Amino acid sequence: MNWQWIGLVFFSLTLLPAGLALLTGRIPRRLRYRLAPMRPRGWGLLALYAVAPLNAVPRLADAPPLIILVATATAGVVAAAGCTYAALAPRRSRNTTS
Repeated sequence: MNWQWIGLVFFSLTLLPAGLALLTGRIPRRLRYRLAPMRPRGWGLLALYAVAPLNAVPRLADAPPLIILVATATAGVVAAAGCTYAALAPRRSRNTTS
C-alpha cells in the first residue's frame, strides 16, 4: 500500500507539472526549438500521468478486483493513446506546414 502512495506522489510531483507546463507553453526559450509541438507532448505527459491515479486510487480504496482490472486496463489505453498522439503530432505539423 505504501508503494501506491509513493508512486502517486512521485508522478504528481514530476509528470503533472511538466505536462501542464508543456500544455500551456511555459518552457525555457532554449528548449522551444527542441520540443517543437509542445501541446501534443503536454497531452502525452498528462496521459502518462493519468496512469498513476487510475492505477493507485482503486487499490487504495480497496475496490473489488474487477474494478481494479478495469481501471488498470483504462490506464493502459489512455497511456497508449497519449503516447501515440504525442509521437504522431510532429509528423502532422511538419506535413501541414510544407
